Amino acid sequence: MPSTTNVTKKRTRRKYSAEFKANAVKLAMQGGMSIATVARDLGVHEKSLYEWVRLAKEEAQGGLSFDEREELARLRRENRRLRQERDILKKASIILGGGE
Repeated sequence: MPSTTNVTKKRTRRKYSAEFKANAVKLAMQGGMSIATVARDLGVHEKSLYEWVRLAKEEAQGGLSFDEREELARLRRENRRLRQERDILKKASIILGGGE
């Protein structure tokens, strides 16, 4: 009989350093083992390693590096937060009679 208590586990997303990702990609691209095997040996989700390899290949063709991608994502989050704060302040000034 299933339990009536609904217990949800919150998964935490693991963060890996750019150095760890680069080393994992090197191992995966050496060709001695499959990406799935390398991922399993490193304790990384297979899809993550496939994505890192794809990004590394893209970078080799002139795309952004891991560090640049991380910085771009951080800047986009910050930009989104600042826009929200600005919009809140605009609405507050209109409500309080400050005009536009």
